[in-house]
Amino acid sequence: MDMRSLGYYVGAAVAEIAGCFAFWAWLRLGKSMYWVLPGLVALALFALLLTRVDVVFAGRTFAAYGGVYIVASLIWLWIVEGAQPDRWDLIGAMICLIGAAIILLGPRPA
Repeated sequence: MDMRSLGYYVGAAVAEIAGCFAFWAWLRLGKSMYWVLPGLVALALFALLLTRVDVVFAGRTFAAYGGVYIVASLIWLWIVEGAQPDRWDLIGAMICLIGAAIILLGPRPA
């Protein structure tokens, strides 16, 4: 995987988490309904960025993205929500990243 694809994965993760958090803030934290509009824009950006990853099959792209999403979610938990991930969060995230790397970098027949 090249650096551009990694950037798309990271950008997609931030956009997806921000979009979902906007809905969370509206429905669970009592924020204004106006949080929904930027949430929708962020979710559309997420979808656009994920299509830019240089992988032949969409399913493989989405599967590998799962590992990146989990790590990004834990970073969001720490930075935005102020709750530090514990060792189980970190162990789980490492396992998921290893799985994502196997999916993306595993040898494939030509």
